[in-house]
Amino acid sequence: MSALYLSSLVLSHFRSHRQARLVLDGRPVALHGPNGAGKTNILEAVSLLSPGRGLRRASAEEIARKPEGLGWKIRAEVAGSLTHDLETGAEAAQPRTLRIDGKSAPQTRLARILRMVWLVPSQDRLWIEGAEGRRRFFDRMTMSFTPDHAEAVLAYDKAMRERNRLLKDMVRDAHWYDAVEAQMADNASKIIANRRATLDRIASAQANAETVFPTADLSLDEAEGGETLVAPNDFAAAFAQFRSRDMAAGRTLIGPHRSDIAAVYGAKGVPAPQCSTGEQKALLISLVLANARALREDTGTAPLVLLDEVAAHLDAARRAALFDEICALDTQAWMTGTGPELFSELGARAQHIAVTEENGESMVHGP
Repeated sequence: MSALYLSSLVLSHFRSHRQARLVLDGRPVALHGPNGAGKTNILEAVSLLSPGRGLRRASAEEIARKPEGLGWKIRAEVAGSLTHDLETGAEAAQPRTLRIDGKSAPQTRLARILRMVWLVPSQDRLWIEGAEGRRRFFDRMTMSFTPDHAEAVLAYDKAMRERNRLLKDMVRDAHWYDAVEAQMADNASKIIANRRATLDRIASAQANAETVFPTADLSLDEAEGGETLVAPNDFAAAFAQFRSRDMAAGRTLIGPHRSDIAAVYGAKGVPAPQCSTGEQKALLISLVLANARALREDTGTAPLVLLDEVAAHLDAARRAALFDEICALDTQAWMTGTGPELFSELGARAQHIAVTEENGESMVHGP
């Protein structure tokens, strides 16, 4: 199997980093430093080398270093079985752009170059907060297996916004709905099929793994997401049937945008929301690792794994087990922690980089 990794990462006016350059060799990267030093900002920069708004879901304007407000830029070299030069950023008050090997490209192209999974502290409440976060988490997982999933989700959302506009305007002529509902139905069918395939793939990856982390049995909640529907014609008929109800609500009330993801702690048979905080975290780690293992089996290359402050929530034994699993994956994992002692079990298996803050500017000390 061939590893794919970032061999260099350069940040310019990115959040707290005025300038930063990291030269990397493919080993896991352990970033350590005090809170507020700028460690997570580096992980966010890496996450923006995948489609979407990154692990913080920030706007281009939010990312630019203050007070300069000059815009920002990320450059990275991808090495391994494939090589690419990636550059993304935004000029002041302008939308984000992307160049791949010197040529402008849509963000969706990134999913075919770098596959990426991540876990950040804001996801610790994933199982007990709203369904939107769980859908986003699972759709990123789905996109890692099926890059075209991103296009299906974007196309569905665009068509749904148009249908919702018609509903709010109380348009009753069916001809106005036919084309937009056909687009929604076609993409809804693709989204559900992709999600089902991901459920099966994750279940297989967990069942065949030796890991200290608990198995999470996942399922799609079929209450309002339309998972019982399969073909585009089924969705088209449902959208037409519920127009009056949706018009009263002013929005579309059935479809994959309403789906929820349920998880059960497999060994105990306990739903994730009823598990302890530590068990909920362990279930998330288990899913991220299963996602990475499955991608490595399917594509021959492990994805980049981003783990923000994950070591602080694990005891020494489980932390060591996590590091062993990461190294066995042959992946360039990016991890953050407040002190180097949190990564002592990694030793020379990782690149250790200190991040400090000096006079309001993040400084990188390492490769």
